[in-house]
Amino acid sequence: MGDDRLEALARRAAAGDAAALNELLAAIRPNVLRRCARFLPCFQDAEEACQDALLQVARTIDRFEGRSLFTTWLYVVVANSARQTYRSLKRRAVEQAHEAPQLDRPDPRTTSVIAGSRLDFLDALERLEARRPDLVAPLVLRDVCQLDYAEIAGHLGIPVGTVKSRIHQARTDLREYLLPLG
Repeated sequence: MGDDRLEALARRAAAGDAAALNELLAAIRPNVLRRCARFLPCFQDAEEACQDALLQVARTIDRFEGRSLFTTWLYVVVANSARQTYRSLKRRAVEQAHEAPQLDRPDPRTTSVIAGSRLDFLDALERLEARRPDLVAPLVLRDVCQLDYAEIAGHLGIPVGTVKSRIHQARTDLREYLLPLG
């Protein structure tokens, strides 16, 4: 489905058109799942984040005002859903470890370099968010969602120079979290 068609569906859905919302959700689902999988290495976890993101879109589409592209708005929803799913999975894992002996579920960090890198990245994002929450959104929108600087600036309502500065600072800080001490 073309971007113009998707934008038109989003505007109609935001205005309360239920049929447009259903069509929009069906159209974006594959892309949402693909983007969630960029964050979460386990397919089931990516599916969970995808469902959460689609539910969030359905619940909050009336807040989409069309000031930025729908796809930009969607990427923010997807990134937040994937990160929330990761936090929830971590919390559940800690709770299960206290309640029952460890099951034979392998740690993705030891079985896959890619999966381990993604989890390390999510952990580093959490650390960055605790210290500098203003740096997380620009970084995620640029490096994960692959939006251009102007789109990010428009969505966040800040100048392009500020976006670039925050992304640079976020990358510098993340490097500290991701590189082993030597």
